[in-house]
Amino acid sequence: MGRARGTAADFVAVARSYVDAHPDLSSGSVDEVPGLELDLDERFCLEVADVYDRAPRLYWDDEIAGRYALFKQANLVQYQAIRAAGLDVRPWADRRNPYRDSRDLARRVRESGVLHVFLTAVGHGPGEPVGFHPLREPSGVVEHGVALTHNDVFRVVHDVFGHVMHGHSFGPSGEFRATRTHLPMYPVEVHPVLLTEQVGQVCWFFFGPHLRTAGRVPNRGEPGHTPPDRRPYPEQKVFPLSPDHVARFTSLFKEGHG
Repeated sequence: MGRARGTAADFVAVARSYVDAHPDLSSGSVDEVPGLELDLDERFCLEVADVYDRAPRLYWDDEIAGRYALFKQANLVQYQAIRAAGLDVRPWADRRNPYRDSRDLARRVRESGVLHVFLTAVGHGPGEPVGFHPLREPSGVVEHGVALTHNDVFRVVHDVFGHVMHGHSFGPSGEFRATRTHLPMYPVEVHPVLLTEQVGQVCWFFFGPHLRTAGRVPNRGEPGHTPPDRRPYPEQKVFPLSPDHVARFTSLFKEGHG
């Protein structure tokens, strides 16, 4: 493909090649989401936010260990695919985010072929990362002299295949679309923990109980509304969302009309 920059089709080509090379993956297309309508069901978002809020920091057994092992393996292979396509990944250690918003991310990555990854060691969740989390373990990947964690690797592939590829935003709708786009690139066994890492955290950030007034989250301009840049980031937890939540998430996307 040459250097990984230019149109979204360049990144779609990488994603398609990846899916074609892994017949064990779930059904679905990596470039169907732009044609689907999303019903951002607030009841679902509030419920998942509460599940995430009440979940223990660490739920660990052989089953979830196996899910995370598959998750890390898939992320590494996806990462290798985008590096082989020419994308330059550069660690970003500044506490300020390297990109203003999703449009800035997509434009700069497509124009430059460079993606800056905001390091987990610098900021992920409230305060410094503490305790065991399988994605905070070393990934074996070193970029520009900096060793990346599995969480850093996941951030890179999520940014590329979730946001840059189709320009999905960082708001709740955009993050749901980014997750749904990325979902076909993982075995079904990974989906419950992938949704915890994405949908669970997104729902808590935008719909969590800490934001609610009279049982609901105030919209912009309403009393009690908290701007996103003043909200706490969710603690990164280890637990699987239920198969029911996975099914309900995918059911939010339907064929468009017209």
